Amino acid sequence: MENDNVPNNPSFAIETENLSKRFGQFVAVNSVTFNVRRGTIFGFLGPNGAGKTTTMRMLLGLLKPSGGRAKLLGYDVAHQPRAVKQRIGYMSQRFSLYDDLTVEENLKFFGRTYGLRGERLRERIQFVLKMADLIGREKTAGRELAGGFRQHMALGAAILHDPELIFLDEPTAGVDPVSRRSFWELLYQLVNDEGVTVFVTTHYMDEAEQCQELAFIHGGQIVAQGSPVQLKETLMHGSVIELTPDDPPEAMRLLKQARAEEKLTADDVALYGAQIHIVAQDAALTQRQISAVLHAGDVKFDPPEVILPSLEDVFLSAIR
Repeated sequence: MENDNVPNNPSFAIETENLSKRFGQFVAVNSVTFNVRRGTIFGFLGPNGAGKTTTMRMLLGLLKPSGGRAKLLGYDVAHQPRAVKQRIGYMSQRFSLYDDLTVEENLKFFGRTYGLRGERLRERIQFVLKMADLIGREKTAGRELAGGFRQHMALGAAILHDPELIFLDEPTAGVDPVSRRSFWELLYQLVNDEGVTVFVTTHYMDEAEQCQELAFIHGGQIVAQGSPVQLKETLMHGSVIELTPDDPPEAMRLLKQARAEEKLTADDVALYGAQIHIVAQDAALTQRQISAVLHAGDVKFDPPEVILPSLEDVFLSAIR
């Protein structure tokens, strides 16, 4: 019989040690080790195929690890699955409401699937309606909710049973910037007011900046972890030079050619919208080289400036 006994209030909401998953000869997750402190927002970042979803599925108990172990809230995921499931919530990227049901009917349905009944169910529904700014929309059909409110609703459904830890898989994918900001305000409310721990995967770097702790995964391995400030201070190898040319594609072509010909001493050259970021060890020398290359190529530009690195710069530096 499953033993639900754990130490009172463990320091970490998530603990993993050498967590691995193999599919035949393919290693999807390779000896991943990280801890997530209680009452924080932890961001799990990486490109498609990096191992994010596989790691999350192992933590949720949906996928059996090939090696290593994981604990959630002090409970062993493999040996105490019932205790784990009672205390966590999950919002998938493809969560969909029942369009024919109203907001209130949807919440009642999901609440009952968590085992809530009577006064407790009514209390939790009222909490979610208020938290998610859905007061006055109780009788609105799911199909009539705007995208932002659908996300609020999805989050509300995931926390109806008052979990201590929630997993969010790309929760704002396809949502407009204003709704994304509103959603993150809800997350901070849950953390600050309710003490909930949030584990979130995202590919938006501006959202990653809002996480208190981060882990970068690449090729199935953790390549960096820490707070956004710590990562910028310790993992950025070199300076970031930002360039704003009149013709970014032509400027990129010239700079990459110059780098290949060793006329530009840069670790990386990448396009960022209308700007170009160049990572270099000797910023002053590289700035002079950039100017010489673009002048020779007849490309006009604003003077290249050294800027603070973004998390995307840091991630690229870490995997490089």
